[in-house]
Amino acid sequence: MLRSIDYFCGMQKNIQASQLEFVALMASLMSVVALAIDALLPALDIIGVTIGTTEIVDNQLLITMIFLGLGFGPLVFGPLSDSIGRKPVVYMGFALFIFASFICVNSTSLEMMVVGRILQGIGLSAPRTMSIAIIRDMYSGDYMARIMSFVTVVFILVPVIAPALGKFVLDQYNWRGIFYIQVLISILVSWWFWKRQPETLTINNKKSFSKKGFIGEFKELIKFKRTIGFTIIAGFITGSFMVYLSSAQQIFEDQYNLKEEFPLIFAGLAISIGSAVFLNGIFVIKFGMEKLITMALVSFFMISAIYVAIFYNSPNPDVRVLFLFFALQFFSIGFLFGNLRAMAMEPVGHIAGSAAAVTGFISTIMAVPISIFIGRFISDTALPLFIGFSICAALSIGLIIYLKADEKRATETI
Repeated sequence: MLRSIDYFCGMQKNIQASQLEFVALMASLMSVVALAIDALLPALDIIGVTIGTTEIVDNQLLITMIFLGLGFGPLVFGPLSDSIGRKPVVYMGFALFIFASFICVNSTSLEMMVVGRILQGIGLSAPRTMSIAIIRDMYSGDYMARIMSFVTVVFILVPVIAPALGKFVLDQYNWRGIFYIQVLISILVSWWFWKRQPETLTINNKKSFSKKGFIGEFKELIKFKRTIGFTIIAGFITGSFMVYLSSAQQIFEDQYNLKEEFPLIFAGLAISIGSAVFLNGIFVIKFGMEKLITMALVSFFMISAIYVAIFYNSPNPDVRVLFLFFALQFFSIGFLFGNLRAMAMEPVGHIAGSAAAVTGFISTIMAVPISIFIGRFISDTALPLFIGFSICAALSIGLIIYLKADEKRATETI
């Protein structure tokens, strides 16, 4: 009897350890994306001088253009993964990312750097999309959202340390060293993934890789209103957050003259998101994804609207006030990222690869122009950022109301 209990306890520990490693591995696949974005932030001005940018807002393109690649890449990698498997696609993506990194290192113009960043994004879209597809292969419902939340918690740790890492490399070497560090980390993550993660695409879910097959899956996908609805909401939220990512260095270093303190400020705000994501992993089982999404969107809107009402046509407030508003905003966002993707993916597990690709494409292709448009207004004050937050949040709340009304109508019809 005691031997049976010991065996059972041992099995439980193995399962927990295995799940812990799985969460860490999936987070690592996503984290190379965060590293490629956030580690570069302290070096934007210096890179701009090297490649000859004439307008400071042009440096924002080094951040936003990688998202363009992250949006288009899944359209190939997603359907391909439904045919040949998740693992080969991850390797292909990392190989392209490494190639693109060397283009960035040798860039002598803004155009060449933008090409390199777009290709980096296309390459990283493979591990990013595959991590979502693999999670959907293995989990569903609120438990999928729980795993997604814990993956995102680990993922958030990278923005906490990435700017500090980028500044350290910048001080000790130069901005090119940041790209070399990214290449080294991508190789290590690839090796870990190859060694420890089994293929999750089952034979029954394999699809032939063809234009006709992808079009068929796309037509099937758009029939799910909730999938498209929550994907569009994810686009609004991602777009508003991208404005912050691309303009944070400009706001804190140029508007507030906090060049040395910027990595610490960025890390503190990333912790705000991470704490919310961690709590989401606990609360999502109790309250459900949709309720948490609705509450977070209302909070996101109210905080940004209050800032706009107080500081409209006013100079920037004290940096501590701005930090507080950002922290509250990002705490709300922490309850949105994982839940929105999980809600969008929930009905389409049978085509997880293509679904992760299309939903990722739609949300990102929305986010890039939103970010570029709002970012052009940020010159002397952070106010346009909060106006953008409030508009994106209001549109998202309107879409939530529509989806709930549509679901109610469908239930009454049945």
